[in-house]
Parts: sequence; structure tokens; C-alpha cells
Amino acid sequence: MARIIDVIEFVDETGREIIHREPQGEAFDIRFGSQLIVRPSQVAIFFRDGQALDSFGPGRHTLTTANIPILAGLIGMATGGRTPFPAEVLFVNMRQFLDQKWGTSEPVAVRDTAFGMVRLRAFGSYAYQVKEPLQFANQIAGQQGIFTTGELENYLRGIIMQRFTDVLGEQQRSLLELAGQFSELSTGVKAQLADDFSAIGLQLAAFYIGSISPTEDTAKAIDERASMGAIGDMDAYMKFKAARAMGDAANNPGGAAGAGVGLGAGVGLGAAMAGALGQAMQPRPAAPAPADPAPAGGALTRAQVQEAIDALDLRFSKGEISEDTYNRMSKKWEERLKELGG
Repeated sequence: MARIIDVIEFVDETGREIIHREPQGEAFDIRFGSQLIVRPSQVAIFFRDGQALDSFGPGRHTLTTANIPILAGLIGMATGGRTPFPAEVLFVNMRQFLDQKWGTSEPVAVRDTAFGMVRLRAFGSYAYQVKEPLQFANQIAGQQGIFTTGELENYLRGIIMQRFTDVLGEQQRSLLELAGQFSELSTGVKAQLADDFSAIGLQLAAFYIGSISPTEDTAKAIDERASMGAIGDMDAYMKFKAARAMGDAANNPGGAAGAGVGLGAGVGLGAAMAGALGQAMQPRPAAPAPADPAPAGGALTRAQVQEAIDALDLRFSKGEISEDTYNRMSKKWEERLKELGG
């Protein structure tokens, strides 16, 4: 035989229960004249055969056929008006559930006006409350004895991420501009979510974006691009890097530069290296092709021909002319030198 309950009430000690069903784990019967105690921010809903019937707001209620007419009518039809009668009571917590967390489980890919396609992570918080207890109980938690914020979190996160991604894509702003747009974005996402929450009997009270940040790979690509833009003069940057590297080596007692040349010499060598690199990176004008020797009988003296041969050797040693050109011209100048008695 089911236990008869004369006082029906529930106190949420966790602060996380949205719905709590009485009885828990056993059936009980209710008799007319029993006391129903509904705490502030609660609504009590009578269920019978899986159907939500009469509801009560905060206060102490004496159950009579007058204040539960729908339930009394069903009982009268089923039992001939006899009491006690079997029923269930769902206590729905109507207070705001604050500081609920949302965030991306996977990075969201969006098109960025400055960097192209980027992958972002985002997180924040929101607050909601039950607006239509009968609707919420029937659609979301009607068959569960206890329904908490944690059980609702995953469902709501999916809805939030869909609307957040839509709003973020519509903004057409660069990642660099988003930090100053959190308030505007939050307002847009909240407006998009209003109908989704209302459809299940909830009201979204607040929505906040705490952070929007690129993934590690995206952040690295952005940093590299920003560094290139900041460098500007690549020649000056390479000179600076070379000088700093040699200076660091001189400051390192265990390094080769530190052991051999010391701080002053290391810095000097760094400056020399920077100058050499600067000269090497300057565009080198194309060397003109060496002139052919003057024809036999010309006005060139033996000393002038020897000077031309020496100049040809120097240009070849500097890499200014190819080996084929050097061999061809060298042979001609040697022949001219022999003609002059060399």
C-alpha cells in the first residue's frame, strides 16, 4: 500500500536543481486536506499519468477539490471521488541561475578581413531562469525525477555556439578589432538566443563574452605577420640581428666568442659582421663584359696590357665574370702581350 503524505514540500540545498519530483524512489498517495508548501521562487506542478495538470505558486496551500479542479475531476472519474489518490508533484525552481559557463569545445573557423581564415576559441557566461514552468517541465524534464543545471548545460551550449558563430560571421571584422566589440557581440548573440530559450520555456536573462582568442597555430601566424610588418627595413634588421648575436656570444662565458675575444671584441666582431652582411645584401650591379684587347698595331703599351691582365684576374677572383669569359679574355690578352715582346 502506498504511503500517504499529508505535507508536501521541497528545499533545494544544492542551488542547482531546476526540477525536483516528489516522491523520490517510492509512490505515495495524497488526500484532500493535505498541505502543499511552495517556497519563494518555486512553482509546484501536479502530474498524473505523465501529464502536467494544476500548478501552485509560493505559499501554503490546503488541497481541496476547489483549488485543484482538473486533478479532482480526473480522480473523480477514476476513483469515484475517493481519497487518498496517487499523484506526483514537480517543484520547479524559478530563480535566476547565474554564472553559467559556455565555451567552444572545438575551434571555430571564421573569415577574417585582415588574416583570411582564422580559427578562434571563445568562452563566457550567461544567466537564465524558467519562464513557463509547465512548458519547460513537459518539453525538457517531465520524465526525470531530478533535473539540474549541469544536465541542461550541454544542450544549451550547442544552441549558444550556433548563434555565436552566426553573429561572429556576420560582423565581418578583423580579430584585432574584436576586443573592443564584446559588448556589441554579446547583445547580438543574446537577441538571437531569445527565441531558442523561449521555445523551451526559459528566459535568457544575461549573456556575456569573456574572451575570443586565436588558436596557437593561428596566433603564431599572426605574430609572424605582425613581426614582418614591424621590421620594415630588412637590411637594418639583419644588421641588428647579426650584431646582437655576436654580442650575446661574447657575453656567454662558455661560448666560443666569450672564450676567445671577450665582450669588446665580440661587439666589434658583431659590428663587422653586420657591415659585411649589409654590403652583401646590397643589390650588386651587373658587371660589364671585359673589353677585347686592342687589335695588333694599336697604341697599347706592354705595361697597359699587363695592367689589363691583372684587372681581369682581380675581377675573376671576385666572381664578377664567369670562368669561360675569363679564359677567353685571358688568352687574348696573353697573345697580345707576346706580340709586344712579353
